Formats: sequence, C-alpha cells, structure tokens
Amino acid sequence: MERTPDLTGRRILVTGGTRGIGRAVAEGVAARGASVAVAARSEDDVRAFAAELADATAEGARVSGIRCDVRDARQCAELVERTVEALGGLDVLVNNAGIGRFAAVADMDPDTWDAVIETNLDSVFYCSHAAIPYLRESDDAWIINMASLAGKNAFPRGAAYNASKFGLVGFSEALMQEVRHDGIRVSYIMPGSVATDFSHPEPGADDSWKIQPGDLAQVVLDLLATPGRTLPSRVEVRPARPPRK
Repeated sequence: MERTPDLTGRRILVTGGTRGIGRAVAEGVAARGASVAVAARSEDDVRAFAAELADATAEGARVSGIRCDVRDARQCAELVERTVEALGGLDVLVNNAGIGRFAAVADMDPDTWDAVIETNLDSVFYCSHAAIPYLRESDDAWIINMASLAGKNAFPRGAAYNASKFGLVGFSEALMQEVRHDGIRVSYIMPGSVATDFSHPEPGADDSWKIQPGDLAQVVLDLLATPGRTLPSRVEVRPARPPRK
C-alpha cells in the first residue's frame, strides 16, 4: 500500500532538482505539504520550475529556486544558507545532482574525470558538510543520497562513474554512523536503469521497462514516512521486468 506522509512544515532541499529524479522528488514532497528549495546550475531552469512548483504547493508552504554549481564548495555553503533563509530552516537534504560520462580509462581526459567525481561525490560532501549544523536543529532530520547500483557493480567504460558511486556508498555509510546520535538519519538509494535523459536524449517507449523518476520519488516519500526509531540506510531499486538477455 502506498504511504502518503504528511510533510506539512517540513523544509526540504533537493539538488539537481529541476529535471528527472530530482524534479519528481520535489513535486512529490511539495504535493504533501513540504516547503521546498530546488537547486540546479541553470538560473532559468530553477526560476521556471520554482514558479511552476509554487502554483501546485499547499497553502503556507514555501518554494525557492536557487542556482548552484554543486562542484563548488562555496556555492554549496551559500545554497544551504539561502535555503535556510528562504524556508526558515532545514529538515531534509536530498543529494541528487549527478552526471554520467562513459569512456575507457585510456581515452578519458582528466577534465571529464574531474567533472564526474566533483558532481557525483564532492558535491555530496560539500552540501552535507554545510547542512549538518542546521539539520542538528531539526526534530526529524534526513540526508538522502542518490547513489546507484553502479556503486557496487563495476562495468567497462564506467570507471569514473563507478568510482564516484562506490565512493558515495562509502561516504554515506560513514556519515550515517557519525550523525545518527545527532538525530540525523542518512539513507542512500541505489537505482538500476532509470528512464531519464541522464545518458541519452529524452526517454521514449523503449524505456518503459525502466524505473521511472516518480518511482524513486515514492521511495523518498516512503523513507520520510519511516518511524523515527527505524533507519533503512540502504535501498536498492531494480526494474521488475528488464528485457531478457
């Protein structure tokens, strides 16, 4: 049975929040009464989506769109501060921003490597580091990291992406143990194939078997509905019926 937690009064920040999984998460929590800040690199995208989201948000809830390049530690710190100012505090951080660049190690240039590691891994440290002091003030705080099954299953041409997600898994496990007694729960979600434009143009009919962004938004909602005494720290999500090989 689908759970629909009442998130009225909750303050939630979603990085990579204007497209794909992040967009679905922002829409899902806003529909249940949360105040939401969405962050992305494009000023136009965050403004447009924040305006759209505000029209569908419950009365009394706040919406903010904040431009941020999460590869930059200073911008991440400013993102958290602006979120707290706009929403009146912070209860949940969803580290969703991510990219995929796939090439053999021999053919990959250092700039591509840096872009993947900085976006998928460094940004999670930057945002979490900045958010923890505010999350400690919350009565029910979460950090939810969007990892991947690529964080335990390596594949050719995926060295940068694998390294970023293996690292994110280790980071999440260590952080979970560090902050659990501060009242902050840490979970990481490991999806398989998701129907987004992550690694190719707009998804189409051939992607119907894949996990949909809304499915992962439901996983986030389920986590937020979990009783405070319980912590689902690692959630693996796979397509139920992938094509037969």
